[in-house]
Amino acid sequence: MTSNLPNATAVLVLGILSILGCCCYGIVGLICGIIGMVLAKKDMALYQQNPSAYNNYSNLNTGRILCIIGLILSVIYLIANIVLFAMYGLDGIQEMQQQWIEQMQNQR
Repeated sequence: MTSNLPNATAVLVLGILSILGCCCYGIVGLICGIIGMVLAKKDMALYQQNPSAYNNYSNLNTGRILCIIGLILSVIYLIANIVLFAMYGLDGIQEMQQQWIEQMQNQR
């Protein structure tokens, strides 16, 4: 009799959230991706002990791949934000945002 891996669905959801969360300054995606990778590692070790006992390894593998993609995107976005803050500072970024909002309002 086969059963599902305990964290496969959670890893899949965390992988999706890590990709979506990369837009939140990279922090949310980074957290979800790391948690997903830790859970995936535990389940992969469990699967390696007895592969015939579990039937949803494909969900686990898909979630792990999504976590990796989410981690990469989150790290890139986080580094870009750090560079942006280092170059312009908070006041410079707020000024650029205000100018962008004014330009969008003038186009209407």
